[in-house]
Amino acid sequence: MIEGLYSVEQLREAIAYNPEQWRPLVFSNGCFDLIHVGHIRYLTQAKSLGRALVVGLNSDRSVRLIKPHSAGYPPRPIIPELQRAEVLSQLKPVDAVVIFPESTATAIIEQLQPDIYVKGGDYTIDTLPEAPTVKAYNGKIVLIAVEMPTSTSGIINRILHASTQP
Repeated sequence: MIEGLYSVEQLREAIAYNPEQWRPLVFSNGCFDLIHVGHIRYLTQAKSLGRALVVGLNSDRSVRLIKPHSAGYPPRPIIPELQRAEVLSQLKPVDAVVIFPESTATAIIEQLQPDIYVKGGDYTIDTLPEAPTVKAYNGKIVLIAVEMPTSTSGIINRILHASTQP
């Protein structure tokens, strides 16, 4: 068992039992395949917006759906979901992690109804598939500016190109 990893049902019960520990609830989601400084800064900013930060983590299956394999590149995710969940759950800003199997976080957002939904500034409200769901229950959407333009894909590219250099 991983401390800080919840099922949606367990998390809903925890929030209902002790809302003052969780609300205002901030929710964000992503693959978090190779944790880097951009993730840490983003999660720290997200946590500052409320009392508790829940991270929805794309399952291995959903990562494969949204990041299909390309020839010459390793299949994604690099790190299996339970290991990604364990790393995330131990980060200071993160209060809970929930793994979800869908390609978007819409279903989990419907169930948890976070007060604040946070995504990176590389999105707009119009390109955010979860936005209509958040708006439907009058939740707030915050887009955090990308402070460090670091990405897992970029790290993988640098590793691959470094290994082909003489």
